[in-house]
Amino acid sequence: MSIRSVKRIVQAQPTLEGAGVHLRRAFGFGDPGEFDPFLLLDDFRNDVPEKYLAGFPWHPHRGIETITYVLAGNVEHSDSLGNNGSLGAGDVQWMTAGRGILHQEMPHGDMNGRMHGFQLWANLPSSMKMTAPRYQDVNAKEIPVVTDDDGTIVKIICGDFWGKKGPVDGIAADPRYLDVFVPPGKRKTLKVETNRHAFAYIFEGTGTFRDASLPQDTLRETLQMNGDERIEWSGNRSLILFDNGDDVTVQAGENGIRFLLVSGKPLKEPVAWGGPIVMNTQQELQQAFVELRNGTFIK
Repeated sequence: MSIRSVKRIVQAQPTLEGAGVHLRRAFGFGDPGEFDPFLLLDDFRNDVPEKYLAGFPWHPHRGIETITYVLAGNVEHSDSLGNNGSLGAGDVQWMTAGRGILHQEMPHGDMNGRMHGFQLWANLPSSMKMTAPRYQDVNAKEIPVVTDDDGTIVKIICGDFWGKKGPVDGIAADPRYLDVFVPPGKRKTLKVETNRHAFAYIFEGTGTFRDASLPQDTLRETLQMNGDERIEWSGNRSLILFDNGDDVTVQAGENGIRFLLVSGKPLKEPVAWGGPIVMNTQQELQQAFVELRNGTFIK
């Protein structure tokens, strides 16, 4: 067993998207190599309706998959193929854009005006770039939830974990997408295959993913003495990128920790990226925008 060390910790950055939605971007629109097969992660969390109600009006996608996970409020969606629906708290939508789709996503707050969710983009391999679009809409009740003896709770959105399988399937990169809660002061080791890139995104509580075998008080003193910012306690909106290994160990802080744990097999293919369209070559990318302009984008 080899515990994955922390390669880098970054804070999600304020970003405006769509028609003026205020969100935090954990990663995206940079060098995708370290996160391959994933391209972008946005945290759209807000309790001020004016900062999210304008939503994400009609826009195109090709060559990627968008994974939307809603925690509070709801997201209404519709597309150029005639599909429409609404995602509520706990629901997931895994959309394979494939050869092309135009859609819109319009967020609405809960009774208290609160909206919270995540959108993750996953790349498609060259063999699937021009596949037919499809949706996998998953109701919250369909997502397995496993509680371990120490109180750790894991929601399995995609992939196999602890003997359970998430409802999303048929994804080329064989991703695993987990929502994990570790109770206050507990230490937990979670399996991540060595052939996957992996990251965690903290959205509640605090914890550390390094030297987590030490007791909490000793760990805190050690980190303070060490003075290395990379191994300090991490909290809300912190992204942890892991190095190689086959396990991730987390030590929860005094209020526990909740985070997304996402991993996938890297595609190791060239990336030509133009906003919502991701292809393998600049020629393919230019062709997609030509088709957008002349009205032949939707096949």
